[in-house]
Amino acid sequence: MLMTSNVLSRSGIQFGTSGARGLVEQFTPEACAAFTHAFICSVRNQFEFESVAIAIDNRPSSPDMAKAIVSAVKQMGLTPIYYGVVPTPALAYVAMQDKMPCIMVTGSHIPFDRNGLKFYRPDGEITKGDEQAILNANVEFSLSVSEEELFVSSKASEAYLDRNVSLLDKHFLKGRRIGIYEHSSAGRDLYGQLFESMGAEVISLERSDEFVPIDTEAVSEADKLKAIGWFQQHELDFIFSTDGDGDRPLVSDEKGNWLRGDVLGLLCAKELGIEALALPVSCNTSVELSNVFPHTSRTKIGSPYVIAEFDHLAKNHESVAGFEANGGFLLGSDVTFGGQIIKALPTRDAVLPALMLLSASKDIAISTLVELLPKRFTHSDRIQNFATEKSVAILASAQAQPSSFLSALGFESAQVEFVDQTDGLRITLVNGDIIHFRPSGNAPELRCYAESDSEMSAQRIVNQALQNIQTVHFS
Repeated sequence: MLMTSNVLSRSGIQFGTSGARGLVEQFTPEACAAFTHAFICSVRNQFEFESVAIAIDNRPSSPDMAKAIVSAVKQMGLTPIYYGVVPTPALAYVAMQDKMPCIMVTGSHIPFDRNGLKFYRPDGEITKGDEQAILNANVEFSLSVSEEELFVSSKASEAYLDRNVSLLDKHFLKGRRIGIYEHSSAGRDLYGQLFESMGAEVISLERSDEFVPIDTEAVSEADKLKAIGWFQQHELDFIFSTDGDGDRPLVSDEKGNWLRGDVLGLLCAKELGIEALALPVSCNTSVELSNVFPHTSRTKIGSPYVIAEFDHLAKNHESVAGFEANGGFLLGSDVTFGGQIIKALPTRDAVLPALMLLSASKDIAISTLVELLPKRFTHSDRIQNFATEKSVAILASAQAQPSSFLSALGFESAQVEFVDQTDGLRITLVNGDIIHFRPSGNAPELRCYAESDSEMSAQRIVNQALQNIQTVHFS
């Protein structure tokens, strides 16, 4: 017999900002089964259910991981319902409506040599406390993995389409040409159907049989050029895409320029008439400067922290939501839009913000909507294969002497106004610029976020900071 705590401690897999992440070879059948037994046992103490929902992204390693999970669910006397390749929010939505827990096999936007698991209780995404309960569980189990092909239910895809198709009129997008940058996104077979159902002419763009790790927080220069080229080639009005598991949107304006995720989130929340927002500290301060929302709370980076804040906000506000700098929109309460009730979906979603942007831009260009916002520009990038231990050591030293730290990075004239340690090291300067360093919770990467009064300035800050932090010694 195996013990979940022993298997998981030996696996090397860790929880990041949202879900368990690790190298593909770490997600052995034993590790996947151990996670499943530990998770299900932890939620069985709180909820009654007979079935468990499972889905995957398009990573090569995901199907085998799903087989181990399905076998473990059966071993526990429960019924696994397998939805195949679908977006994470589609799985979460159908599981919440059917009041059962679910497990999503996905590494989101990280490279294909890694993978991960996301866990949802019947009432939504797990908390940080639930993560510890999974890691600390002591559940005995034996390994039994079936090699049979899994039967795929289409209910999650259908329910997700129904949820979104009803938001706008079936002729709303008539006459508009929408490009879908499909790459290897888990929702690529759904998005064309969605926009076509609203009257749009859909053009499929760059579908890939190999996994493509799209990071909506750090869009590559190649993808920026692709979008502009697609607009010219296909005479498009809009481009929609997502990350690997379809919970982080990547959308363009009418010129082919990708929108920052937090700008998209702001416009979506405004269109929905949201009263109270919970946002990670990394989001653009134009949210507060816009004076649109009665209340805004700032949290650590990661959907569990945003969701945890919803309970506090719901005590004093009817409509509650949140979004992240990556664009993922979390609906923390039911809201009414266009006379229809949109059910709460407290996990990142890519489709809702895209539809709300299209709704908001019915009579005005998307670029104009962005131009009307307070002039604060954000940029972010990352250093890959940068050891987390090294990042933590550098930032620990920098917290004690932020001015010296900035000087070592080449910002000799910078004057520190405020240091925020909510998540990583976020330094606000007297001139209003913001420099924020944070080790990634999902991979050995160091992220840098910057905010300034111009896009060029924000990019310069990030580029200079990331270049110099690799070569300068901090003590």
